[in-house]
Amino acid sequence: MTSGPQPVRDPGLQPERTRLAWRRTTLSCTVAAVLAGKQALQGGPSPLGLLAVAASLLVWLAFVALAHRRMRDLSVPRPAVLTARTAWGAVACALLLTVFAVAIVR
Repeated sequence: MTSGPQPVRDPGLQPERTRLAWRRTTLSCTVAAVLAGKQALQGGPSPLGLLAVAASLLVWLAFVALAHRRMRDLSVPRPAVLTARTAWGAVACALLLTVFAVAIVR
């Protein structure tokens, strides 16, 4: 093995595709949160409707923060590995927003 300089890594388009995937997911979660809020407040605000809107907003904000941090992390030539905590947080937010979206349909 040589101990010469390491070649510069060419990541190709993978980081860009990953950033775009995070943006698409954030957009779909935004739509789900807005529709959940609209449905919850339909017919006038009620305590349960306001609670649903607040919960949807909190989950959406958490997901957007996670996604933004990950998109920022991917902007460097050698991005850090996605941590288990961030991955589980994104999964939890996506699942909760899915539950909100299913509740809209019912």
